[in-house]
Parts: sequence; C-alpha cells; structure tokens
Amino acid sequence: MARELPPLVVTGRDVRVREELARRGAPSTLLVADLNNIRWLTGFTGSAGTLVVRHDDMVFVTDGRYGEQARDQAARSGAHVAVVEARSVAASKDALTDATRRAKAVAYDPAEVTMATFDGWRGSVPGELTGVTGVVPTLRRCKTDAEIERMARAARCADAALGECVPMLTERPTERDVRDELEYRMRRHGADGPSYDTIVAAGPNGARPHHRPGDHRIVEGDSVVIDVGALVDGYHSDMTRTYLVGDVDPELARMTREVARAQLAGLAAVRAGVTAGDVDRVCRDILRDAGLAELFVHSTGHGVGLQIHEMPWVRTAADEPLRSGEVVTVEPGAYREGLGGVRIEDLVVVTDDGCRILTSTDKDLSCLQLRPTT
Repeated sequence: MARELPPLVVTGRDVRVREELARRGAPSTLLVADLNNIRWLTGFTGSAGTLVVRHDDMVFVTDGRYGEQARDQAARSGAHVAVVEARSVAASKDALTDATRRAKAVAYDPAEVTMATFDGWRGSVPGELTGVTGVVPTLRRCKTDAEIERMARAARCADAALGECVPMLTERPTERDVRDELEYRMRRHGADGPSYDTIVAAGPNGARPHHRPGDHRIVEGDSVVIDVGALVDGYHSDMTRTYLVGDVDPELARMTREVARAQLAGLAAVRAGVTAGDVDRVCRDILRDAGLAELFVHSTGHGVGLQIHEMPWVRTAADEPLRSGEVVTVEPGAYREGLGGVRIEDLVVVTDDGCRILTSTDKDLSCLQLRPTT
C-alpha cells in the first residue's frame, strides 16, 4: 500500500506574489483567473472562481457550489484567504467591486482571460486594469518536496502500467487497445487518471508527434511511440518510449539509435545554472550531425507540474538558466513521413549537480518479436 502523500502547504505564497509584483513595478493588487494558479495559491480544486491578491490579504470569489469546499481546502492548505460565496452573476460582480475598491490600479495576466472575462472585469473593477504577464507561473516553476513527491508517484503509476502493457505489443493489438489498457492500469496503480490524451502511434502514424490512437494494428516492422503520463492529486507525469517490432527498416533503426544518443546527452546536460536553450542545443546538435535535423520538429522539453506543459520551456534560444527544483522533460524525437517516428522522454528534477530522473521504464526494450498466430 502506498504511503500517504505529504501535505501541500501554500502558506506564504501570496507574499511571494506581492514581492514579484513589487519587483516588476506592477500594481499591488492582482486578479487571478487561471484555476491552476488559484489552486497553487489557495488549495482550491473546484471549477469556478476569481482570486484577488491584495496588498495584505486575499479574497476568493466563487459561486454557491463551492463556498464550503473553498473554505475547507484553504484551511487545510494553510491559505489565508477570505471566501465570498456569490450566488448570482450580479453578486459576483459586486464582490469583485468590493474586493478591489481601494486599488487605483489592478494587475491581471492577459494570458489567463478571454475578452469576455476582461470586459466583465472592466465593468466591475473600479481601478485601472494593467496587464502583467506570468507572475504566478514564474513562481510555480520551482517545486516543493510535496509537489515533487506527487509527480514521482504519478511517474511510478505510468511506469508500472507501461511495464505491464509492453507484452501486448507482440499480440498485434490496435493503438486504441494499448491506450485503453494503459489508462486502466494507471488507475489500478493509484493514479487519478491520465495526464493527457495518451499517445500510441504505430507504423507511419509514428511520424505524427501528437497522433491520436486509432484502429491501426501493430505489425512487423512498426515503430510504436507511446507517450503516457499519470495524474496524482493535481500533478502530472510525462514519459515517452519507442519500441521496434520485429525487423524494421534500417533507417528506422538508425533514427532510434541517434534519438537515444541525443536523449542521454540531453539528460547529462541538465543542471541548475545551465540554460534550457543549451539543453535543447545538445540534443539538436547530435541529430543534426546524424543528418536528422529536419526530422526533429518540436522543442526538447517543457516544465511539468499542475499543468502538463508549463514554464520553463526547453527550446531553442531559451536563455534563462534552469533552477534547482524545476521539473522538466527531455524528449528529442525524429519523424519521417511514410516510415514512422521515434521519441524518447524522461521527466527529471533539476538539481545543483545534475538531475534526478523520475521515470524509470527501461529504454532498451527496442526489439520485440511478434508472437506467432495460431
């Protein structure tokens, strides 16, 4: 039986938001609409609400479905926030007006809101609305031990499920068959569900990095790209493995070897102080020297946490240094239309002297033989 997860404590995160606003010269009041950012600040896991971070406190405006839940989750997570339960649209507007009444200017993140939401705020907030991008996402980059433990457990769920499903690949299943079994087994191993739409891309479909599993049956000569992650208490994992079935085209085998080499080099490059762009360059240079540069069509990786894709971005020209405690993927790939694709991905925690790999599924199970039919 899995041991209990450590509590997620959010106390003091609002202080860090105020410090970041001051550092940027932004207004001291911030409207937060993104539910992941609200969860990070208050512990709230519902589907509706607006958070107001003020110069000395926080106010959370939600509807009648979530008042009790929001108060309970805030108390358990250590958030100091007043919850206002507004049971109509008019009451919600009045609550926002009251919460922001003293602020001459109010910051918001344009990436979080639709025009409809912005127009609603403009009609409710007395002060000037000032766009400030990425305040809370920037602070979410470095994870606490409790957050990392959730991602580590999610990774273990995905590892266990994939280990049990690999033998299926020799039985000529469809992509959907493998996808469905993976998601079922992740839940059996303790996950709340998949992190994202599980990718199983076999044969020519492997040339599409985000292929949706279909009726393609896995046969001799296919590469099978499996991109799978689990969700545990709001936190994600992310992993990709590629399997070669029977005798494959020599070019596909070569692509697999070179991507594997690039991925190991990328892992070796990760450490605090190294730029994300440098990690990307290490992987890209190896594939360029192998004549595969044009087949590497996406970035090398991304941050993971409450979202499956979040800061930092491990891509070309990303010049900000990685920081200890960030959790990122390293996932170079190569995709040749009409032939197939290869991607290998691990989820890692950045440390001062390297990285700690959270995903542990073997990467040497590249050649599988189909079982004979009767």
